[in-house]
Amino acid sequence: MALLLGRLLRAGLRRPPATLSSRCVAGMEGARLRFSPDGRSLFDAPLAVSVEGLRPGQEVTLRARLEDETGDAFEARAHYRADGAGRLELSRSPALEGGSFSGLEPMGLLWALEPLRPFRRLVKRDVQRPFALQVDVLDGHGPRGRLLASGAHERAFLRDGTRRIPVRDGRLRATLFLPPGDGPFPGIIDVSGTGGGLPEHRACLMANYGFAMLALAYYGYEDLPKSMKEFHLEYFEEAVNYMLKHPKVKGPGIGLLGHSKGGDLCVSMASFLKGILAIVTINGSIANVGAVLRYKDITIPPLGSERKRIKIDKDGIADILDALDNPLESPGCQSLIPVEKAEGRFLFIVGKDDRNWKSEFYAAEASKRLQAHGKEKPKIICYPGAGHYIEPPYMPMCPVSMHLLVGCNVKWGGEPKAHAAAQVDAWQQIQTFFHKHLSDQKVESKM
Repeated sequence: MALLLGRLLRAGLRRPPATLSSRCVAGMEGARLRFSPDGRSLFDAPLAVSVEGLRPGQEVTLRARLEDETGDAFEARAHYRADGAGRLELSRSPALEGGSFSGLEPMGLLWALEPLRPFRRLVKRDVQRPFALQVDVLDGHGPRGRLLASGAHERAFLRDGTRRIPVRDGRLRATLFLPPGDGPFPGIIDVSGTGGGLPEHRACLMANYGFAMLALAYYGYEDLPKSMKEFHLEYFEEAVNYMLKHPKVKGPGIGLLGHSKGGDLCVSMASFLKGILAIVTINGSIANVGAVLRYKDITIPPLGSERKRIKIDKDGIADILDALDNPLESPGCQSLIPVEKAEGRFLFIVGKDDRNWKSEFYAAEASKRLQAHGKEKPKIICYPGAGHYIEPPYMPMCPVSMHLLVGCNVKWGGEPKAHAAAQVDAWQQIQTFFHKHLSDQKVESKM
């Protein structure tokens, strides 16, 4: 993992125009804030931050801030003490107690970002526009220290040469991301959870590692169904066939990557459809959840739930972990997806503190069923302290936000530091798995 981070840090995006590069504002004492790479980096790549020109042993606060496309602001603060030369390097200088995090956390200013308005999740809606990260150096550890230096840095999702292609093919509503070069590339369909729309950030970043990625919308987008009531697997079959026939996609099969509800949809696709070689689910289910699923003459009802099993705390936040029925007991067993019919290889990414549902239990049951039918034992990676939203590296953990199906704010679980470490490792595990089963050899990202 350290070797991977080193490669990413040494690699760089093409330097943006001077108007977009980082700016530094030096205080009267000459403090200087520096980023490496300088003006822009990919969101999932490490970013080195350092401060020079401080007094030896000077106490300072570093404050990071960015806004999403809706104007919601996210902020993190960390307390530091300069070394004997008046310098801070976040890769060497541990954060002191009292801020958003403590200890040696070079990327803490990003993964520890918290919304200034409660219960907001940082979401990238337009991958063609980088996040603008602002970092300030403030004197002392108080709430209103004097500004010593300030810098701006762009955290991008779409690197130079990666092609973003809107797909409107028959009923399909999707976005295809193709890496630079002639290809063909290993192909993967990315299916998101219950938020609907067409999230592109994960597919876009994955394309930087040599994959042809199809971010697939399936409801709540353009002329697709407006809500989660009933899904037809034939729509997803169109997406599979689109990728299998695409000249830039390397055969003989493709991969699937799904999170949450997208996870059980990927399991369904792998169980009923042809041409799928590798499946990764991130905190997914092996039971159909949230909507009726139909395929030809097959109907799988959604797993039942009981609102009385939802626990509401004094702040009105719901814990829904026990709300769903047990899919191994009647009538829940009618919602089980026949995962044993799948021909592809599986990787289950599990946050052990997932409060959305019992993803570790689902992964273990999938393993039992696959092996009982003579299939290869799937790979299961469990991360202690990780919650439901395991995202690409350095995306801040979302502990609480609105659940569209439940209709209120729910707990997603996780402890920020452990969750952040899980995201870095899971990102590499996912790439390694897909390269192993979809490629002849690994393709290294050249950012």
